[in-house]
Order: sequence, then structure tokens, then C-alpha cells
Amino acid sequence: MDGHSESEVKIQTSSPPRPFLPTLQERFAGIDKVVWAMAVLYLGLSLLAPDKVPESLKFVAGALVQISPFLLFSIAVAAYAQATGSEKLIQRIFSGKPVATITAAALFGSLSPFCSCGVIPIVAGLLGAGVPLAPVMAFWISSPLMDPEMFILSAAALGLPFTVAKTLAAFGIGLIGGFATLAAVRIGWFHNPLSAGVGNGCESSCSSEKKAGNGVLWRFWKEAPRRRKFTHSLGENGWFLGKWLTLAFTIESLMVAYIPASLVAEWLGGDSWWTIPAAVAAGIPAYMNGFAAIPLMAGLIDMGMAEGAALSFMVAGGVTSIPAAMAVFALVRGQVFSWYLVISLTGSLAAGIIYQTTITG
Repeated sequence: MDGHSESEVKIQTSSPPRPFLPTLQERFAGIDKVVWAMAVLYLGLSLLAPDKVPESLKFVAGALVQISPFLLFSIAVAAYAQATGSEKLIQRIFSGKPVATITAAALFGSLSPFCSCGVIPIVAGLLGAGVPLAPVMAFWISSPLMDPEMFILSAAALGLPFTVAKTLAAFGIGLIGGFATLAAVRIGWFHNPLSAGVGNGCESSCSSEKKAGNGVLWRFWKEAPRRRKFTHSLGENGWFLGKWLTLAFTIESLMVAYIPASLVAEWLGGDSWWTIPAAVAAGIPAYMNGFAAIPLMAGLIDMGMAEGAALSFMVAGGVTSIPAAMAVFALVRGQVFSWYLVISLTGSLAAGIIYQTTITG
């Protein structure tokens, strides 16, 4: 072999290990469509409304800074769970009796301080660890709708009955989502919920287990393979979630600029039969965030908007707003995404109708 041993040939012909972040060539060679989408958006905006570009960039930067503590914490927790092997413990906890796990997940979600985008990395980590979809769905749907700070602000601006109703709606829709998903899984749906390339559950954990050792090691930094796994997870999840959230906030900045609150008031004010369904439909594109929606809904209610419609708007927007929906779309397969939308919108409509019937009947 021309003086070279077989092992030397293998070393020479083997390809170098791939970095945990995509190369520049991969990012801009048509593979990373998210980057291209943002480039096209800002190119079009600079041509059609150049004065809006600085406003949009400022909005996106502010939104990313605001969500960064939740994002970084969630990504770090997910990476720590994978590197230590503790993800298997989480999987066992969420794989207990379905009634108990789904109920606990919905309850925890309705009290947790995570927004609709901030919950995405947590969900990604849970699904990537092989946690069953049903309790994850219960937590996923209920989490963005209420948290302690939002409860206090909502009670002050919208009243305690409305705020309690929204909290109960968060818990109830989480329960419905969890148990409906459990039934769907039992008949063979959603075998692998994550999108291709995001994570592959057992396959990923099983292959990495061979590299990073077996069992749980809380001080993972003592082993080089586990340190590499932690770094890889940080980079991979950070890049994936960061780019999608940046695109989502870019689109949200355009909605803030071009969808005035007065237009929402014009279409959603009043108590006609179609007000609640219209509020659900409007909550998807028009909803900004849970805290901004509080004074908006307070003002619309003062203008004559039905409280049931306001509740539906806040619930539908909190779960299915465009920024959150885009992150969900990137994370899971189309079948799971459609299921998520159906449960969220149906639950939002039911919550508004039940609350309106209760306070008027």
C-alpha cells in the first residue's frame, strides 16, 4: 500500500468531525431557509418602507433581550439533562400514570412563568428526551396563558372574575389537550412528533448514550464525551431556536407597525353572535404578548366588547399567535402542529362562550 499501513490510510481518508454549528457555506447555500427568509423580509422592507427597518430591528432586539433569560435557561437545562443523562429520569417521571402526569403538567403549565415563545425550548428538551407527547401537550398549551405576574396585572385591569376565568381556561384547555393527545397516541397517531433534524427521541439518546456513558452523572464535566455533548446541545438548540424566534419577532414587528389597535376595536367591539369566533380568529395575527393584551382588552371592554370575546382573544392569541405558531411549526411535524392548532382554537372558542354564558345567564 505504498508504504502506508491500513490504519494510516483510514486516518488520511476519514473526514474531520463536523462542528456543532452550521458552517457559513451551509447557512447561506440554500440549506438555512430561515436566514434567507429574514434577508428577503428586510430587503423588501428597505425598498418599500425604509423608515420601518430601524423600528423593526429595535423591536426584534428588545424582544430577544426580553426572552433571552428564559431561552438561555431552558436551553442550558435541556443541555444539562442530556449531558448528565438525567433526561431519562424526566422521561420516567412523565411516563407514570397518564391521568396524574397530564393533570400535573396542565396545573404546572397554568402557573409557570413562561410565555408562548419561552416555553418552546422546554418543550423541545422534553420531547427530545422521549417524554410522552400527552403531558407535554398539556403543559405546552396551558403554560403561555397565565403566570403569577400576569395574574396580578390582569386582576387589576380586568377584574378578578375575568382573571380567574382565564386561569381556569388555561388549566382546562391543557387538560383537554393532554387527554385528547393521549387518546390519539393510543390509536397510533404521533409516533414521532419532532420534525426531522430537531431530535429523534430514543434514537438520539441511545446513540449518544454510547458516546457519553451509561447512567446519570450530575457532574458531567468530569467526562470529556459528556462535555462535548453539552456543548453540542447548547449550540444546536441555541442556533435552531434563536433563528426561528428572530424570524418570528421580525414578523411580529411588522404586525405591530401595520395592525393598529383601533382596527381590532372596530371589528371586535360589540356583543354580536360572531364576536367570539371573530376574536378567536383575530387572536392569531393580532395578538402581541400577554402583558400588552391586558390594557388592550381592558380598553376594548370599556368600549363595549363582550368579555367572552376578550377572553377568547387572549387565550387564542396566547397559544397560537404567529410568533409562537412559527416556533411550534419548526419544532414538530405537520400532523402534531395541526393538532395543536385545532385543540387551542377549539378550546379558546369554548372558553369564551362558556364564560360569556356564565356572566350573562
